[in-house]
Amino acid sequence: MIQTHVLAVFGFLIGAWMVLATLLSAIRTFVLPRAVRTFLTASVFRAGRWVFEVIATGGVERRDRIMAMYMPITILGLAGCWLTIVLAGYTLMFWASGYGTMADSVWVSGSSLLTLGSARIDGLAPRLLAFTEASIGLGLVALLIAYLPTVYSAFMRRERMVALLEVRAGSPPSAVAMLIRFHRIGRGDDLDGEWQRWESWFADIEESHTTHSMVVWLRSPRAGRSWVTAAGTVLDAASLVVAAVERPRDPTAQLCIRAGFVALRQIADGFGISHDADPAPDDPISITRREFDEACAALDEAGVPLVADRDQAWRDWAGWRVNYDTVLLRLAELTSAPTAPWVSDRSPVDHRRTSFKLWLGSLGGRPPDTAASVIDRRRGDPRDG
Repeated sequence: MIQTHVLAVFGFLIGAWMVLATLLSAIRTFVLPRAVRTFLTASVFRAGRWVFEVIATGGVERRDRIMAMYMPITILGLAGCWLTIVLAGYTLMFWASGYGTMADSVWVSGSSLLTLGSARIDGLAPRLLAFTEASIGLGLVALLIAYLPTVYSAFMRRERMVALLEVRAGSPPSAVAMLIRFHRIGRGDDLDGEWQRWESWFADIEESHTTHSMVVWLRSPRAGRSWVTAAGTVLDAASLVVAAVERPRDPTAQLCIRAGFVALRQIADGFGISHDADPAPDDPISITRREFDEACAALDEAGVPLVADRDQAWRDWAGWRVNYDTVLLRLAELTSAPTAPWVSDRSPVDHRRTSFKLWLGSLGGRPPDTAASVIDRRRGDPRDG
């Protein structure tokens, strides 16, 4: 008899702990306005990512179509996981309260969670459990319904600027193409407004992509677009203007660059991606001196006025790029971003395997090798050309 009572108490405590852990996971994921990783949410995302990485084979467009379903399905899967754990937790509590057999407890728990009213419940304690379970079930569903508009509102704000960038920088976006196009239409000397708009965009994604990390995984409506490649293109373009283009000092471009790398670092921190918070201006980057010279040659050929001292321009540009080089490449790998110059074209050949390893590593411990580290080992200092 004593063993039975001890087992009942233990079962009740385990069930209550399961329900409480689920509620805390939901609050931290959907309600808390900051990036907090929880084991339960991370486990569901990890499992979903593994499934999608396995089935997302074939060409670029097919892979993009498959990966576009990853986040919507995983969000629904997360809600289903929460409800299942709540059902199991209350099943243990009903059984511990002496309601009946385990099968009876499962039946009454499911009836209460889904507010079906199909099970007859007698006794004060079982009725209190039924009321609380029904409230939690409805609350979790309501929380999900209220959460989705917030997520997609942030997604639409982000994608509006990403779509506009295609008009300015082409597809895939290129920093060089962006500056050449502005020069040809006569706006090369009037970029202040452009940098100010992108500075606001960076501030917006920093807030939305850290508060609601699921937005990071929502892919653009078109296969060739990505918020990561858009961010990299704008940062590279602003850095080229500051370092290599002959024009008066442009504080708005410098503020845009700073807003950009601060935002990318904050988002990367939410996924546990390591990076140097205070890199030296001459630290290695993934862009070679030859690539920089080719970009400058293309700008010069298009008539964009450039500074005379190309060596100093390279040092200045590399000094800006080093602030966001690592996090940009790792976020491109993490999100399986489409190929774009100086961003996602730095990835190893087996991009699918590497992005999955990086995502798993971001959940704890030191992240595995990334494009940046692979390039560094293969070339030594990549700026040697």
